[in-house]
Amino acid sequence: MRLPDPALVVLVGASGSGKSTWAATRFRDQEVVSSDALRGVVGSGPHDLDASADAFAVLETVVAARLGRRLTTVVDTLGLDAVRRRAWLAAARTAGLPAVAVLLDTPDAECRRRNTARDRPVPAPALAGQLRSVREVGALLDAEGWDLVVRVAVEADRVEAAPAPRTDPPPDRTSSLGLRAVLQVSRFPWGEDPLAWLAGIARAADEAGFAGLALMDHLVQVPQVGRAWEPIPEPWVTLGAVAALGTGLELGTLCTPVTFRPAGVTAKAAATLSALTGGRAFVGIGAGWWEREHTAYGIGFPSARERLDLLERSIVTMRALWAPGTKAYDAHGVSLSETTCYPRPAGPVRVVVGGSGERRTLRIAARHGDACNLRTADEDELRRLVGVLHAHCDDVGRDRDEVEVTVLDLPVVGRDRDDVWARVERHRGRTAAATYAARTHAGTVADHRDRWARLAGLGVRTVFLATPDLDRPEDVLDLAGLTV
Repeated sequence: MRLPDPALVVLVGASGSGKSTWAATRFRDQEVVSSDALRGVVGSGPHDLDASADAFAVLETVVAARLGRRLTTVVDTLGLDAVRRRAWLAAARTAGLPAVAVLLDTPDAECRRRNTARDRPVPAPALAGQLRSVREVGALLDAEGWDLVVRVAVEADRVEAAPAPRTDPPPDRTSSLGLRAVLQVSRFPWGEDPLAWLAGIARAADEAGFAGLALMDHLVQVPQVGRAWEPIPEPWVTLGAVAALGTGLELGTLCTPVTFRPAGVTAKAAATLSALTGGRAFVGIGAGWWEREHTAYGIGFPSARERLDLLERSIVTMRALWAPGTKAYDAHGVSLSETTCYPRPAGPVRVVVGGSGERRTLRIAARHGDACNLRTADEDELRRLVGVLHAHCDDVGRDRDEVEVTVLDLPVVGRDRDDVWARVERHRGRTAAATYAARTHAGTVADHRDRWARLAGLGVRTVFLATPDLDRPEDVLDLAGLTV
């Protein structure tokens, strides 16, 4: 369609609708007055919203000057402000020029796609408001008295699909027992070179056939493991260092207390770790239990009931932030104005709910978890707790197989009988040797394989293994017989 020339031409459309491109193919640069371009003149760049008032003041001056000289003037803004449109229409009438409104009818999905591809995309809620206004503006233009209203149907661009980033799936490291073993590192005797020690342990775990590596999340070393002045690093920072090693290990925490960080921050950390590892991140999460570290770091320690409520809301929040899109979320007691979380996880982030509380924790795991982590102190107790978990699954309408049973195993593992008892003596403290040996299932690799076979028979699929003897990479390699 040939437009009158000279004329006032006002472009109308949402961000990403193609207004600037449409104008650039039909008019000289000097004829187009763009609010974005003027933001770059009076501000730091075309997306400097702080410069909008000054940019529009300059725009009005330029439009008035050009119309006063009866020059074709193309106004390149959103065009959705009815007051400004009517003012430009009146100015065109005063100048004796025809007035044309050009409405860019671009599919909403295409506007969103183009917006996402920009260096500085318009916030999703703002773009949604623009798209709603575009759907209503057609009737307004017809009633405003324009000499010509041109509707331009814009088709979606043909975009070559970018090759998906390579995200090699974690290698299948299920042992002949039908179990996956994840090494939990809880002590850090790393001497003068923490990073070298950590890299050695992680590479040894990879070589030994472990499926993953987990770190405790504590602010002070717990008395069950060591002394308060021994190092216990922040896990998400530490896992980032392990991610750079390029192993095939799945990486995560066991367990992150919901009291330490807002759930959204944990979701962000896990999504980033997933992106860095090609989808090999998991989150072990629990209600928290040690009041001392909370008090020491100035963190509130609410009642058990409040912490369990927070546990449930935290899992819901994380899953909402990991889901596609940036829409608002309001369900299961969680309300989020938007779910903008980039980078997105490169694969599903498994949520392992830690704890054995029968009434609340296991029910939360049954409703929201991918796995439930239990202790293995007694096989009869484990069998009973698995039954409770499955009953909760039945009650909430979830398939039992959707919630994996995992265990945290804290054994003493020796090369032979003499080595086993030497380790018992080294670690038992004031506890009687026989009592300590029974509590830690002290034995050789072969003894523990027999025990793990019984755990697999109870429905366990993953064992998180933490021993008191991980001082060197060689100690990890000694455990390789458990992963075959």
